[in-house]
Amino acid sequence: MRRGFTLVELLVALAIFSVMSIVAYRGLSTLLDARAQVELENRKWRNVAQFFSRMENDLDAFRKRPVRSSADLQLPPLTGNALTAGEDDAQLTFTRGGYSGQEEKLTAPQRVGYRLRNGRVEILAWDILDQSPRSRPVAYPALGEVAGFELRYLDGAGAWQLRWPLPGQATDMPPDAVEVSLTLQTGEVVKRIFSLP
Repeated sequence: MRRGFTLVELLVALAIFSVMSIVAYRGLSTLLDARAQVELENRKWRNVAQFFSRMENDLDAFRKRPVRSSADLQLPPLTGNALTAGEDDAQLTFTRGGYSGQEEKLTAPQRVGYRLRNGRVEILAWDILDQSPRSRPVAYPALGEVAGFELRYLDGAGAWQLRWPLPGQATDMPPDAVEVSLTLQTGEVVKRIFSLP
């Protein structure tokens, strides 16, 4: 005589299968959420590393070359301010050697700057070193989701300064090093120190 499953046995099997499905779905959902979070963290730290690499390359190419401003004033090779006042101002502005172009030839020296604006660090680039009254920099986004961008400058006596050049100091004298402190919007603080050539 053939015997099949009773209704109670089918209901118990369905209940067990439902519980196992819910547990498996929750496990898979947690795994996918964790993977997405890891990808976000990886992207964030990769962007921070690329930003610091770019800044290090710029500061390694620092040149002790003063420039003329659009108001015909002589500006030091490197200036540092805690805050920016105007639309074309940067917290850190300096002259760097030219980028390598085709056939390994260097382009002309360039004036660049870094500033925090609207939650992102921007790089400012001027077309020419000695600026005309209509010279305006072009701003490029360098790093987003930044809450704070602070700079300090190491003087010859080994003390950190909040601005550069110091009052009464020769304006063509660069600092020994620049300290960059980034505060990300997620709360992490990252500091790097770059020595100047």
